[in-house]
Amino acid sequence: MSADGQRHATDAADGQSGRGPESLHCLVTGASGYIGGRLVPELLEAGHRVRCLARSPDRLRDHPWIADAETVRGDVLDPGAVGAAMRGIDVAYYLVHALGSGAGFEDTDRRAARVFAEQARAAGVRRIVYLGGLTPKGVPESSLSPHLRSRAEVGRIFLESPVPATVLRAAVVIGSGSASFEMLRHLTERLPVMVTPSWVHTRTQPIGVRDVLRYLVAAATMPDDVNRTFDIGGPDVLTYREMMRRYARVAGLRRRLIVPVPVLTPRLSSHWVGLVTPVPASIARPLTESLRHEVVCHEHDIARYLPGLPLPFDEALALALRRVREAQVATRWSSASVPGAPSDPLPTDPDWAGGSLYEDERQASVDASGKALWKVIEGIGGDNGWYSFPPAWAVRGWMDRFVGGVGLRRGRRDAERLRVGDSLDFWRVEEIERGRLLRLRAEMRLPGLAWLEMYAETDADGRTRYRQRALFHPRGLLGHVYWWSVSPFHAVVFGGMARNITRAAAKGAEGPGRARRAAG
Repeated sequence: MSADGQRHATDAADGQSGRGPESLHCLVTGASGYIGGRLVPELLEAGHRVRCLARSPDRLRDHPWIADAETVRGDVLDPGAVGAAMRGIDVAYYLVHALGSGAGFEDTDRRAARVFAEQARAAGVRRIVYLGGLTPKGVPESSLSPHLRSRAEVGRIFLESPVPATVLRAAVVIGSGSASFEMLRHLTERLPVMVTPSWVHTRTQPIGVRDVLRYLVAAATMPDDVNRTFDIGGPDVLTYREMMRRYARVAGLRRRLIVPVPVLTPRLSSHWVGLVTPVPASIARPLTESLRHEVVCHEHDIARYLPGLPLPFDEALALALRRVREAQVATRWSSASVPGAPSDPLPTDPDWAGGSLYEDERQASVDASGKALWKVIEGIGGDNGWYSFPPAWAVRGWMDRFVGGVGLRRGRRDAERLRVGDSLDFWRVEEIERGRLLRLRAEMRLPGLAWLEMYAETDADGRTRYRQRALFHPRGLLGHVYWWSVSPFHAVVFGGMARNITRAAAKGAEGPGRARRAAG
């Protein structure tokens, strides 16, 4: 078989795996995240049974593989929930981390890993599989970034437990929707001339997401006596500068001029990345900190258990770009909850908010079918915009970026369809009743909790009606001040949104983009 044939039998997605000879029962944590959401269908395709442990199982319900997998509710810090989820499990995948959850995230990671290892031992699990970060050779662990240091410690906890563990260590993961890919893509596409930090000269060994998934699936069937780390990477060792230039070439862009300067610290770099790309500073910082030291594979022993050549960097880029251009991105870096973002569900009773649940409601009749109205509602955000005063939304997004929030540029995973858990600019889909309700929860930095609901309804006369509710639960005095300070603009922002959504639905074939431009 040729090298290309060895490398990949199919080109159907960023990650594929063959059907294995042994069917196992696998537990996957982090199934709502970027890697976990792609690993589940790969394990199913390999003939394994899959159970997903999630704090909010409802966030998984719209994934195309959900009917073939089992979901259970629980937190990795809860021994009882983890123990129950481990019953009958052969292989347990640990794909979660507490990065960004606060100053004590390393302690949280440590406690969660110990709970996982202890419950795996008690349940008789045959193997733990963990995806961690590649660490630089010869650098003391105390000198690593908190992100890499915590990942190394979690891997060590698993290796020291009685349950055999496979700890895979990767550097930059290249795949459609990955944070590393999105950072690379937007930096290169948006800046023909770049003043960059000195870490663009640091060598790293990127790996395609399809190879990460291939190794994760293969780890389930490793011999029982294997208990060790494996460095995984593609065949190319590149500086970040070389990666940007090669991206420009693969994407058909002009050659980029890159000027490194020594004054940009990882902290400043993360804010710079946050301004230029959709990746917020809270996510960009651990990525940039990890690039301070050279991170290349020390060995490639994984080949003993899984033959085949990993994708070259340019091929991984081309595959990822194709998925983005064809709108076939299965998961994105923003699939997982953003650190620091609120996660409380919408209160069903105003008393939950202590009597303070502010509301702005708008209703309008629509000269269109409910189906046409729903198409506009589900298509909101991203390139379609918010059917309101565009400068106001842009300013709000920049304000959020300035204070460390996600901003308005995360866009959409899919241009037409949403699913529960999807990020949508600075919102997240909390609930969707297809054809009737879309509820979004704000992930912008606010002195309180906010939701936006959009309904496609039918009135007593059989006419289509659009209903929209913006709700805000203030936190302290600042929250009340915030609501009353922005309420004078609601007629422009929310009123305009209601009018323009109904117009877009009525115009139908003219499409949401034209309706929005006419309104803006």
